[in-house]
Amino acid sequence: MKLPCIYLITSFLLLGCVTSEFEIPETESASVTPEGTEISITAVLNSLRQSSESIISFDATDTYFTGYVISSDVAGNFYHELIVQDAAENPTAGITLQLNANALYTQYEPGRKIYVYLDGLALTTENGVLQLGIRDGNGITEIPNSVIGNHILRDAEVAQLVPLPIAISEFSEAYENILIQLDRAQFNRNEVLGSSIKTYAGEPTDEYDGIRLLETCEPRGRTLVSTSTFSKFKSVALPTGSGTISGILSRDFYDDFYILRINTTEAVAFEDTSRCDPELYRCGLAEAEGTTVLFADDFSEQSRNNPIEGNGWTNYVEYGVQAWEAYTATGTNASQGISARIDSYQSGDALSVCWLITPAIDLATTTNVRLRFETSSSFADGSDLEVLFSSDWDGDPTTITLASWAILDEAFVIRDLDFFGDWYSSGIVNLSCSPANNGYIAFKYTGSTQEAFDGTYQLDNISITAD
Repeated sequence: MKLPCIYLITSFLLLGCVTSEFEIPETESASVTPEGTEISITAVLNSLRQSSESIISFDATDTYFTGYVISSDVAGNFYHELIVQDAAENPTAGITLQLNANALYTQYEPGRKIYVYLDGLALTTENGVLQLGIRDGNGITEIPNSVIGNHILRDAEVAQLVPLPIAISEFSEAYENILIQLDRAQFNRNEVLGSSIKTYAGEPTDEYDGIRLLETCEPRGRTLVSTSTFSKFKSVALPTGSGTISGILSRDFYDDFYILRINTTEAVAFEDTSRCDPELYRCGLAEAEGTTVLFADDFSEQSRNNPIEGNGWTNYVEYGVQAWEAYTATGTNASQGISARIDSYQSGDALSVCWLITPAIDLATTTNVRLRFETSSSFADGSDLEVLFSSDWDGDPTTITLASWAILDEAFVIRDLDFFGDWYSSGIVNLSCSPANNGYIAFKYTGSTQEAFDGTYQLDNISITAD
Protein backbone atom coordinates (compact mmCIF):
# COMPACT_ATOMS: atom_id res chain seq x y z
CA MET A 1 0.00 0.00 0.00
CA LYS A 2 1.42 3.38 -0.96
CA LEU A 3 1.13 5.99 1.77
CA PRO A 4 1.34 9.80 1.54
CA CYS A 5 4.86 11.17 1.22
CA ILE A 6 6.66 11.94 4.45
CA TYR A 7 6.69 15.63 5.24
CA LEU A 8 9.74 17.63 4.23
CA ILE A 9 11.89 18.99 7.03
CA THR A 10 14.00 22.06 6.47
CA SER A 11 17.59 22.23 7.56
CA PHE A 12 16.94 24.37 10.62
CA LEU A 13 15.23 21.37 12.24
CA LEU A 14 18.34 19.21 12.25
CA LEU A 15 19.49 17.74 15.55
CA GLY A 16 22.50 20.02 15.74
CA CYS A 17 20.19 23.02 16.07
CA VAL A 18 18.24 21.79 19.06
CA THR A 19 18.20 24.42 21.80
CA SER A 20 19.18 23.71 25.35
CA GLU A 21 15.49 23.82 26.25
CA PHE A 22 14.82 20.95 23.81
CA GLU A 23 12.20 22.89 21.85
CA ILE A 24 9.93 20.87 19.58
CA PRO A 25 9.69 22.42 16.08
CA GLU A 26 6.29 23.30 14.72
CA THR A 27 5.29 20.98 11.88
CA GLU A 28 2.02 20.97 10.01
CA SER A 29 -0.01 17.81 9.86
CA ALA A 30 -3.46 16.79 8.74
CA SER A 31 -5.84 14.15 9.95
CA VAL A 32 -5.42 10.96 7.98
CA THR A 33 -7.52 7.87 7.40
CA PRO A 34 -5.47 4.69 7.28
CA GLU A 35 -6.39 1.91 4.89
CA GLY A 36 -6.12 -1.80 5.42
CA THR A 37 -6.91 -4.00 8.39
CA GLU A 38 -6.14 -2.69 11.85
CA ILE A 39 -4.74 -5.04 14.49
CA SER A 40 -3.62 -4.27 18.02
CA ILE A 41 -0.03 -4.00 19.23
CA THR A 42 -0.85 -6.89 21.56
CA ALA A 43 -1.79 -9.04 18.56
CA VAL A 44 1.49 -8.13 16.88
CA LEU A 45 3.48 -9.10 19.97
CA ASN A 46 1.53 -12.32 20.43
CA SER A 47 2.30 -13.36 16.87
CA LEU A 48 5.90 -13.89 18.01
CA ARG A 49 5.22 -14.95 21.59
CA GLN A 50 2.97 -17.75 20.35
CA SER A 51 5.36 -18.80 17.60
CA SER A 52 8.11 -21.39 17.80
CA GLU A 53 10.28 -19.13 15.63
CA SER A 54 12.66 -16.50 17.02
CA ILE A 55 11.71 -14.04 14.27
CA ILE A 56 8.62 -13.61 12.10
CA SER A 57 8.12 -11.59 8.90
CA PHE A 58 4.99 -9.78 7.78
CA ASP A 59 4.16 -10.06 4.09
CA ALA A 60 0.97 -9.36 2.14
CA THR A 61 -1.08 -8.94 5.33
CA ASP A 62 -2.34 -5.43 4.56
CA THR A 63 -2.37 -4.78 8.32
CA TYR A 64 -1.40 -1.85 10.49
CA PHE A 65 -1.53 -0.90 14.17
CA THR A 66 -2.17 2.41 15.88
CA GLY A 67 0.31 3.75 18.40
CA TYR A 68 1.34 6.80 20.38
CA VAL A 69 5.01 7.79 20.48
CA ILE A 70 6.53 7.74 23.96
CA SER A 71 10.27 8.05 23.25
CA SER A 72 12.26 11.10 22.14
CA ASP A 73 15.78 11.48 20.77
CA VAL A 74 15.74 15.23 21.49
CA ALA A 75 18.31 14.82 24.28
CA GLY A 76 20.23 11.93 22.78
CA ASN A 77 19.14 9.22 25.22
CA PHE A 78 17.41 7.32 22.40
CA TYR A 79 19.07 6.66 19.06
CA HIS A 80 17.55 5.34 15.84
CA GLU A 81 14.53 3.97 17.65
CA LEU A 82 10.93 4.93 18.15
CA ILE A 83 8.96 3.43 21.01
CA VAL A 84 5.18 3.47 20.77
CA GLN A 85 2.35 2.20 22.97
CA ASP A 86 -1.27 1.47 22.16
CA ALA A 87 -2.89 4.32 24.10
CA ALA A 88 -1.93 7.71 25.49
CA GLU A 89 -3.44 6.74 28.86
CA ASN A 90 -3.75 3.30 30.49
CA PRO A 91 -1.74 1.52 27.77
CA THR A 92 -1.67 -2.28 27.59
CA ALA A 93 1.20 -2.91 25.14
CA GLY A 94 4.22 -1.23 23.59
CA ILE A 95 6.78 -1.96 20.89
CA THR A 96 10.11 -0.60 19.57
CA LEU A 97 10.71 0.38 15.94
CA GLN A 98 14.27 0.48 14.65
CA LEU A 99 14.63 3.44 12.26
CA ASN A 100 17.72 4.63 10.41
CA ALA A 101 17.01 8.31 10.97
CA ASN A 102 18.08 11.12 13.26
CA ALA A 103 16.05 13.90 14.88
CA LEU A 104 12.98 11.69 15.01
CA TYR A 105 11.44 14.04 17.56
CA THR A 106 10.88 16.64 14.83
CA GLN A 107 8.27 14.39 13.22
CA TYR A 108 7.38 11.88 15.91
CA GLU A 109 7.41 13.73 19.22
CA PRO A 110 6.00 12.14 22.40
CA GLY A 111 2.22 11.89 22.16
CA ARG A 112 2.14 11.84 18.36
CA LYS A 113 -0.38 9.37 17.02
CA ILE A 114 0.94 7.18 14.21
CA TYR A 115 -0.13 4.20 12.13
CA VAL A 116 2.48 1.52 11.48
CA TYR A 117 2.10 -0.73 8.42
CA LEU A 118 3.60 -4.17 8.95
CA ASP A 119 4.12 -5.56 5.46
CA GLY A 120 7.86 -5.77 4.76
CA LEU A 121 8.80 -5.64 8.46
CA ALA A 122 9.97 -8.36 10.82
CA LEU A 123 9.51 -8.83 14.58
CA THR A 124 12.05 -10.32 16.96
CA THR A 125 13.42 -9.94 20.49
CA GLU A 126 16.61 -7.91 20.86
CA ASN A 127 18.13 -6.94 24.19
CA GLY A 128 15.14 -8.50 25.91
CA VAL A 129 12.42 -6.40 24.25
CA LEU A 130 10.25 -6.95 21.18
CA GLN A 131 11.30 -4.83 18.21
CA LEU A 132 10.27 -4.23 14.60
CA GLY A 133 12.69 -3.67 11.73
CA ILE A 134 13.79 -5.04 8.38
CA ARG A 135 14.67 -8.73 8.41
CA ASP A 136 18.39 -9.47 8.17
CA GLY A 137 18.94 -13.21 8.36
CA ASN A 138 17.87 -14.36 11.82
CA GLY A 139 17.77 -10.82 13.11
CA ILE A 140 16.56 -7.38 12.10
CA THR A 141 18.17 -4.16 10.99
CA GLU A 142 16.93 -0.58 10.96
CA ILE A 143 14.21 0.50 8.55
CA PRO A 144 16.05 2.64 5.94
CA ASN A 145 15.27 6.34 6.03
CA SER A 146 14.12 6.22 2.40
CA VAL A 147 11.23 3.84 3.17
CA ILE A 148 10.16 4.99 6.63
CA GLY A 149 7.27 6.81 4.93
CA ASN A 150 6.07 3.49 3.54
CA HIS A 151 5.61 2.12 7.04
CA ILE A 152 4.72 5.05 9.30
CA LEU A 153 1.72 7.28 8.69
CA ARG A 154 1.71 10.39 10.89
CA ASP A 155 -1.60 11.64 12.24
CA ALA A 156 -2.43 15.20 13.29
CA GLU A 157 -3.21 14.19 16.86
CA VAL A 158 -0.65 14.84 19.58
CA ALA A 159 -2.12 13.43 22.78
CA GLN A 160 -1.22 14.22 26.36
CA LEU A 161 0.66 11.17 27.60
CA VAL A 162 -0.26 9.93 31.07
CA PRO A 163 2.45 7.64 32.52
CA LEU A 164 1.10 4.41 33.95
CA PRO A 165 1.64 4.30 37.74
CA ILE A 166 2.94 0.91 38.84
CA ALA A 167 5.22 -0.50 41.54
CA ILE A 168 8.69 -1.95 40.91
CA SER A 169 7.42 -5.30 42.20
CA GLU A 170 4.98 -5.34 39.26
CA PHE A 171 7.68 -5.10 36.57
CA SER A 172 7.07 -7.79 33.95
CA GLU A 173 7.09 -8.43 30.22
CA ALA A 174 3.58 -6.99 30.06
CA TYR A 175 4.89 -3.48 30.88
CA GLU A 176 7.96 -3.45 28.62
CA ASN A 177 8.04 -0.58 26.09
CA ILE A 178 5.43 1.31 28.11
CA LEU A 179 5.70 4.76 29.71
CA ILE A 180 5.42 4.15 33.45
CA GLN A 181 5.58 6.25 36.59
CA LEU A 182 7.17 5.49 39.95
CA ASP A 183 6.05 7.52 42.96
CA ARG A 184 7.93 8.23 46.17
CA ALA A 185 11.17 7.44 44.39
CA GLN A 186 14.76 8.52 45.02
CA PHE A 187 18.26 7.70 43.87
CA ASN A 188 20.14 5.42 46.25
CA ARG A 189 22.09 7.25 48.94
CA ASN A 190 25.40 5.93 47.56
CA GLU A 191 24.65 7.75 44.30
CA VAL A 192 23.75 11.17 45.67
CA LEU A 193 24.80 11.60 49.29
CA GLY A 194 28.29 12.24 50.61
CA SER A 195 31.13 14.27 49.19
CA SER A 196 30.48 13.50 45.52
CA ILE A 197 27.08 13.42 43.78
CA LYS A 198 27.06 11.22 40.69
CA THR A 199 25.89 12.40 37.31
CA TYR A 200 23.43 10.53 35.08
CA ALA A 201 26.19 9.08 32.89
CA GLY A 202 29.21 11.37 33.10
CA GLU A 203 31.47 9.45 35.48
CA PRO A 204 34.92 8.32 34.24
CA THR A 205 33.83 4.71 34.73
CA ASP A 206 30.68 5.02 32.60
CA GLU A 207 30.97 3.23 29.26
CA TYR A 208 28.10 3.42 26.77
CA ASP A 209 25.54 3.77 29.58
CA GLY A 210 25.43 5.12 33.10
CA ILE A 211 23.61 2.75 35.48
CA ARG A 212 22.15 4.34 38.62
CA LEU A 213 20.30 2.67 41.47
CA LEU A 214 16.77 3.95 42.01
CA GLU A 215 14.52 2.98 44.90
CA THR A 216 10.97 3.60 45.95
CA CYS A 217 9.92 4.24 49.52
CA GLU A 218 6.37 2.91 49.60
CA PRO A 219 6.02 0.24 48.43
CA ARG A 220 9.71 -0.52 48.76
CA GLY A 221 11.59 -1.55 45.66
CA ARG A 222 14.82 -1.11 43.70
CA THR A 223 15.49 -0.76 40.01
CA LEU A 224 17.97 0.96 37.67
CA VAL A 225 17.95 4.12 35.58
CA SER A 226 20.03 3.73 32.41
CA THR A 227 21.35 6.79 30.58
CA SER A 228 23.42 6.86 27.40
CA THR A 229 26.87 8.41 27.64
CA PHE A 230 25.93 10.19 24.39
CA SER A 231 22.95 11.93 25.99
CA LYS A 232 23.00 15.70 26.34
CA PHE A 233 22.27 15.45 30.06
CA LYS A 234 24.90 12.84 30.90
CA SER A 235 26.90 15.31 33.04
CA VAL A 236 23.90 16.64 34.96
CA ALA A 237 24.09 15.81 38.67
CA LEU A 238 21.46 13.44 40.00
CA PRO A 239 18.81 15.08 42.20
CA THR A 240 19.25 14.38 45.90
CA GLY A 241 15.60 14.55 46.91
CA SER A 242 12.63 12.31 46.25
CA GLY A 243 9.46 12.42 44.20
CA THR A 244 8.12 11.08 40.92
CA ILE A 245 9.95 9.71 37.90
CA SER A 246 8.48 8.65 34.56
CA GLY A 247 10.28 6.61 31.95
CA ILE A 248 10.07 3.71 29.54
CA LEU A 249 10.43 0.27 31.05
CA SER A 250 13.02 -1.78 29.20
CA ARG A 251 15.80 -4.33 29.68
CA ASP A 252 19.56 -3.86 29.86
CA PHE A 253 21.80 -4.72 26.90
CA TYR A 254 22.39 -8.28 28.13
CA ASP A 255 18.74 -8.80 29.13
CA ASP A 256 19.71 -9.42 32.75
CA PHE A 257 17.47 -6.90 34.53
CA TYR A 258 14.85 -4.20 34.10
CA ILE A 259 15.89 -0.61 33.49
CA LEU A 260 14.09 2.71 33.25
CA ARG A 261 14.97 5.05 30.34
CA ILE A 262 14.01 8.72 30.43
CA ASN A 263 13.65 11.18 27.54
CA THR A 264 14.98 14.23 29.40
CA THR A 265 15.65 15.22 33.01
CA GLU A 266 12.17 16.79 33.08
CA ALA A 267 10.94 13.23 33.65
CA VAL A 268 12.50 13.35 37.14
CA ALA A 269 10.57 15.51 39.61
CA PHE A 270 12.45 14.95 42.88
CA GLU A 271 11.48 18.20 44.58
CA ASP A 272 10.85 16.78 48.07
CA THR A 273 13.94 17.20 50.25
CA SER A 274 12.92 14.33 52.53
CA ARG A 275 14.25 10.82 51.85
CA CYS A 276 13.59 7.30 53.11
CA ASP A 277 17.14 6.07 53.57
CA PRO A 278 17.87 3.07 55.81
CA GLU A 279 18.11 3.73 59.51
CA LEU A 280 21.35 3.24 61.38
CA TYR A 281 20.96 0.34 63.80
CA ARG A 282 23.19 1.16 66.77
CA CYS A 283 23.13 -0.85 69.95
CA GLY A 284 26.79 -0.30 70.81
CA LEU A 285 29.78 -2.63 71.00
CA ALA A 286 30.35 -5.30 73.64
CA GLU A 287 33.60 -6.36 75.26
CA ALA A 288 33.01 -10.10 75.00
CA GLU A 289 30.88 -12.59 73.11
CA GLY A 290 28.03 -14.42 74.81
CA THR A 291 28.16 -17.95 76.17
CA THR A 292 25.21 -19.28 74.15
CA VAL A 293 25.75 -19.75 70.42
CA LEU A 294 22.63 -18.89 68.39
CA PHE A 295 24.29 -19.24 64.99
CA ALA A 296 27.82 -19.84 63.75
CA ASP A 297 29.55 -20.70 60.49
CA ASP A 298 33.16 -20.90 59.36
CA PHE A 299 32.12 -22.31 55.96
CA SER A 300 34.28 -25.42 56.48
CA GLU A 301 31.37 -27.65 55.36
CA GLN A 302 30.86 -25.77 52.11
CA SER A 303 31.87 -27.12 48.70
CA ARG A 304 34.73 -25.05 47.28
CA ASN A 305 34.04 -22.95 44.17
CA ASN A 306 30.31 -23.44 44.60
CA PRO A 307 27.65 -21.04 45.92
CA ILE A 308 27.19 -20.87 49.69
CA GLU A 309 24.19 -22.97 50.69
CA GLY A 310 22.71 -24.84 53.63
CA ASN A 311 22.94 -23.95 57.34
CA GLY A 312 20.00 -21.59 56.92
CA TRP A 313 21.78 -19.22 54.50
CA THR A 314 19.92 -17.27 51.81
CA ASN A 315 22.28 -16.55 48.90
CA TYR A 316 20.31 -14.15 46.70
CA VAL A 317 21.55 -12.53 43.48
CA GLU A 318 19.59 -9.32 43.00
CA TYR A 319 21.51 -8.07 39.94
CA GLY A 320 24.10 -9.76 37.78
CA VAL A 321 25.40 -13.33 37.93
CA GLN A 322 27.80 -13.32 40.88
CA ALA A 323 26.78 -15.24 44.03
CA TRP A 324 28.61 -15.68 47.31
CA GLU A 325 30.75 -18.79 46.93
CA ALA A 326 33.10 -20.94 48.99
CA TYR A 327 36.80 -20.72 48.16
CA THR A 328 40.26 -21.68 49.38
CA ALA A 329 43.43 -19.72 48.64
CA THR A 330 47.01 -19.53 49.85
CA GLY A 331 49.62 -16.82 49.54
CA THR A 332 49.38 -13.18 50.52
CA ASN A 333 45.60 -13.16 50.43
CA ALA A 334 45.02 -16.57 52.02
CA SER A 335 41.64 -17.85 53.08
CA GLN A 336 41.02 -19.23 56.56
CA GLY A 337 40.50 -22.79 55.47
CA ILE A 338 37.32 -22.42 53.44
CA SER A 339 35.87 -18.91 53.44
CA ALA A 340 33.03 -17.14 51.63
CA ARG A 341 33.89 -14.81 48.76
CA ILE A 342 32.10 -12.38 46.43
CA ASP A 343 33.43 -10.25 43.56
CA SER A 344 32.43 -8.87 40.17
CA TYR A 345 35.82 -9.05 38.44
CA GLN A 346 35.36 -9.88 34.75
CA SER A 347 31.70 -10.66 35.45
CA GLY A 348 30.44 -8.61 32.52
CA ASP A 349 27.79 -7.19 34.86
CA ALA A 350 26.89 -3.52 34.62
CA LEU A 351 25.78 -4.00 38.22
CA SER A 352 26.39 -6.83 40.67
CA VAL A 353 24.31 -6.99 43.85
CA CYS A 354 24.24 -10.14 45.98
CA TRP A 355 22.92 -10.82 49.48
CA LEU A 356 24.08 -13.47 51.95
CA ILE A 357 21.53 -13.60 54.78
CA THR A 358 21.59 -15.57 58.01
CA PRO A 359 18.64 -17.60 59.27
CA ALA A 360 16.27 -15.83 61.66
CA ILE A 361 17.86 -14.88 64.96
CA ASP A 362 15.75 -15.24 68.11
CA LEU A 363 15.63 -11.88 69.87
CA ALA A 364 12.55 -12.58 71.99
CA THR A 365 13.80 -15.27 74.39
CA THR A 366 17.48 -14.31 74.47
CA THR A 367 19.33 -11.38 75.98
CA ASN A 368 22.41 -9.47 74.93
CA VAL A 369 22.54 -10.89 71.42
CA ARG A 370 25.87 -10.11 69.75
CA LEU A 371 27.37 -10.48 66.27
CA ARG A 372 30.99 -11.00 65.28
CA PHE A 373 32.61 -11.84 61.91
CA GLU A 374 35.82 -11.29 59.97
CA THR A 375 36.45 -9.76 56.53
CA SER A 376 39.33 -9.60 54.10
CA SER A 377 39.58 -8.41 50.51
CA SER A 378 41.45 -8.69 47.24
CA PHE A 379 41.37 -4.93 46.76
CA ALA A 380 37.88 -3.66 47.51
CA ASP A 381 38.19 -0.85 44.92
CA GLY A 382 34.91 1.07 44.73
CA SER A 383 32.78 -1.99 45.44
CA ASP A 384 30.87 -2.08 48.69
CA LEU A 385 30.02 -4.58 51.42
CA GLU A 386 27.25 -3.54 53.80
CA VAL A 387 26.11 -5.31 56.95
CA LEU A 388 22.36 -4.93 57.40
CA PHE A 389 19.68 -5.90 59.88
CA SER A 390 15.97 -6.51 59.26
CA SER A 391 13.19 -7.29 61.69
CA ASP A 392 10.38 -7.33 59.10
CA TRP A 393 11.70 -9.59 56.36
CA ASP A 394 9.54 -12.72 56.02
CA GLY A 395 12.34 -15.05 54.88
CA ASP A 396 11.13 -15.18 51.25
CA PRO A 397 13.96 -14.32 48.79
CA THR A 398 11.48 -12.58 46.48
CA THR A 399 10.64 -10.01 49.18
CA ILE A 400 14.19 -9.10 50.24
CA THR A 401 14.12 -5.69 48.56
CA LEU A 402 10.64 -4.99 49.94
CA ALA A 403 11.76 -5.33 53.56
CA SER A 404 13.31 -2.64 55.76
CA TRP A 405 17.07 -3.09 56.19
CA ALA A 406 18.91 -0.98 58.75
CA ILE A 407 22.67 -0.47 58.55
CA LEU A 408 24.86 -2.01 61.24
CA ASP A 409 27.41 0.77 60.88
CA GLU A 410 29.18 -0.16 64.13
CA ALA A 411 30.31 -3.42 62.49
CA PHE A 412 33.76 -2.91 60.94
CA VAL A 413 34.23 -4.10 57.35
CA ILE A 414 37.63 -4.03 55.63
CA ARG A 415 38.16 -0.88 53.58
CA ASP A 416 40.11 -0.34 50.39
CA LEU A 417 42.81 1.47 52.35
CA ASP A 418 43.36 -1.54 54.66
CA PHE A 419 45.97 -4.17 53.83
CA PHE A 420 44.23 -6.72 51.62
CA GLY A 421 46.19 -9.67 53.01
CA ASP A 422 44.89 -9.34 56.58
CA TRP A 423 41.64 -10.48 58.16
CA TYR A 424 39.84 -7.84 60.22
CA SER A 425 37.40 -8.39 63.07
CA SER A 426 34.05 -6.63 62.96
CA GLY A 427 34.14 -6.04 66.67
CA ILE A 428 31.42 -7.48 68.89
CA VAL A 429 28.23 -5.77 67.77
CA ASN A 430 25.19 -5.63 70.05
CA LEU A 431 21.83 -6.46 68.47
CA SER A 432 19.51 -6.52 71.47
CA CYS A 433 18.13 -2.99 71.26
CA SER A 434 15.58 -4.13 68.70
CA PRO A 435 12.01 -4.57 70.01
CA ALA A 436 11.41 -7.29 67.40
CA ASN A 437 11.06 -10.98 68.17
CA ASN A 438 13.32 -12.08 65.31
CA GLY A 439 15.89 -10.52 63.04
CA TYR A 440 18.10 -11.31 60.06
CA ILE A 441 21.68 -10.27 59.33
CA ALA A 442 22.58 -9.61 55.69
CA PHE A 443 25.97 -9.19 54.04
CA LYS A 444 25.18 -7.25 50.87
CA TYR A 445 27.75 -6.78 48.11
CA THR A 446 27.50 -4.09 45.40
CA GLY A 447 29.97 -3.85 42.52
CA SER A 448 30.28 -4.03 38.75
CA THR A 449 32.59 -5.31 36.04
CA GLN A 450 34.17 -1.84 35.77
CA GLU A 451 37.76 -1.82 37.01
CA ALA A 452 37.09 0.79 39.68
CA PHE A 453 34.19 -1.23 41.16
CA ASP A 454 35.13 -4.88 40.63
CA GLY A 455 36.59 -5.54 44.08
CA THR A 456 36.52 -8.79 46.05
CA TYR A 457 35.40 -9.35 49.64
CA GLN A 458 35.95 -12.43 51.81
CA LEU A 459 33.87 -13.32 54.85
CA ASP A 460 34.50 -15.86 57.61
CA ASN A 461 34.05 -16.94 61.25
CA ILE A 462 30.54 -15.61 61.78
CA SER A 463 29.11 -16.03 65.25
CA ILE A 464 25.89 -14.77 66.83
CA THR A 465 25.79 -15.32 70.56
CA ALA A 466 23.73 -14.44 73.63
CA ASP A 467 23.96 -14.68 77.40
